[in-house]
Amino acid sequence: MAHRRVWTAVVAAAALAVGGCTGGDDGDGFRPGAADAGDPYVPGAGNGGYDVGHYALDVRYEPADDRLTGTATLTVTATQALSRFQLDLAGLTVDRVRVDGEPAKHRHDGAELVVTPARGLPAGKRFTVEVAYGGVPRPLPAAELGDGGFHHTPDGAIALGQPESASTWFPVNDHPSDKATYDVAVTVPDGLAALSNGVPKGRSSAGGRTTWRWSERSPMASYLTTLVIGDYRVATGTHAGKPLVTAVAAALPADGPAAASIARTGEVADFLAARFGPYPFDAYGGVAVADDRIRYALETQTRPVYGPGFFRSGRPNTEVVAHELAHQWFGDSVSVARWGDIWLNEGFATYAEWLWAEHDGGRSVARTVADRYAATDWSKPSVDPGRAGMFGDAVYQRGALAVHALRRALGDETFYRVLRGWLAQRRDGNATTADFIGYAERAAGRPLRALLDTWLIGATPPGLP
Repeated sequence: MAHRRVWTAVVAAAALAVGGCTGGDDGDGFRPGAADAGDPYVPGAGNGGYDVGHYALDVRYEPADDRLTGTATLTVTATQALSRFQLDLAGLTVDRVRVDGEPAKHRHDGAELVVTPARGLPAGKRFTVEVAYGGVPRPLPAAELGDGGFHHTPDGAIALGQPESASTWFPVNDHPSDKATYDVAVTVPDGLAALSNGVPKGRSSAGGRTTWRWSERSPMASYLTTLVIGDYRVATGTHAGKPLVTAVAAALPADGPAAASIARTGEVADFLAARFGPYPFDAYGGVAVADDRIRYALETQTRPVYGPGFFRSGRPNTEVVAHELAHQWFGDSVSVARWGDIWLNEGFATYAEWLWAEHDGGRSVARTVADRYAATDWSKPSVDPGRAGMFGDAVYQRGALAVHALRRALGDETFYRVLRGWLAQRRDGNATTADFIGYAERAAGRPLRALLDTWLIGATPPGLP
C-alpha cells in the first residue's frame, strides 16, 4: 500500500506541475497565472496559466565588460483567462515588454518578471511577448543541486546548469513541463565562437562582430538550452545526413582525450539508436569546456557540454559521451513532467553507459551490475528521492539497476521493443514514472509494478538478477 501511495503522489504532483495553482479572480473572469510550476523540487521555478510554443532569442554579449543585451520574442498560448502572468528572469534588467505589439506593464519580484498586458488574455488565445532586457548575468546561488546559470570566463561565457540555468540569460517558463522550440542568434566579437542548440543556421559579420545562428525545431526543456562563447576549435560536418558540430576549448590539447572522446559522437549515437530507435533530433554534437567550475557533463539538447574533469586521466572517456547521448532519448526527447521522476532520465542514461562500456571492450554489464548492487543503499529510493537526493546514487545507480532488472525479467527482445515503443509514443513530450510503468505493462502484456516497486523504492534488497 505504501508503494501505491508513492505512485499516486507522482501523478498528482505532475498534474500540479503542468497546471499550477492560480491567484484570485481580477474581474471579468480573468485571473493571474500561477507564480510557479508547483514542483516542490524547484520552488519558484516555472509558471502557470500559459504554454510557450517558441522562443526567438537575439542576444549580444561583450566579454570585456560581461554585459549581455537581448530581445526575446515568445509565442505563447493562454491555458486560462489571464489578467497577468510571470516569466523567470534572474538578475537582469527589463527595458520594455510588449504583448501582441502593445506596451505591457512589468515589474520584477525577485527572480520573477511580472507582466500585466493592456487587456486580459482569454483562455486559448495565442499571443506574442517581446522582452527587451540586459545587464551583467550571474550564476544562480550554489545549492545542494549544484552550480548553474551564466558563468563569465576569461574568453567568453558558459550558460549551463540543471535543473535551472535558462533564467539567467533570457526570460523563460523555466520548468521541463513547458517545452518549446528555439531560434537563437548570438552576436559576439569576431574571432570568438558562440555555440548553442540545434541546427547551425550560418553566421554573418559586421562592425567587428559575428552573429552565430542556431535553430532547434524539436521541443526542448529550458534547462537543456546552452550558450558557450569563447575561443574554441569548432568542427562541422555531417553524420547520418544531419549536421554534426563539435567544439573543444582552445585551452585543451587538440589531440587530447576530450577531442578524441567527442570525435566518436556519431559512432556512439549509432550504437544507441540500434537499441532505442532513431536518433530523435536534427543535429548531433558536443562541446568540451576548460572551466573547472563546470564539474559535470550535461545533456544540453543536440550538443552536450562536458566539463574538463572527465578527461583528466589522459585517456579518452567515451562512457560519459554515451551517458549524455543516451539522454537525447531519455530526458531530452522524453522529458520528466516533474523533477521527482528524474530517475527516468538518469537511470536509463547510466544503463546506456554500462551497455556502451561493454560494447567498447570495457567491463561487462553483469560485472557492473554486481558491483553497483553491492554498493547500493536500499533505504534511499530512486523515485521521489527528495530535493537533496536529485543527483544521488539512488537516482543514477539504483535507477540503472532497476532498468537491468526489467531487462532480465522481459528478455532482450521484449525489453528493447518496450523501450523503442515508449520513446516513439512519448517523443517530444513529458512523462512520469506511472506513465512508464503503465506503458511497459501494456506493451509487455504482464504486470511489472511489483518488480519495479522493489527495485526503485523498496527498502529491502531484491535478489540480484
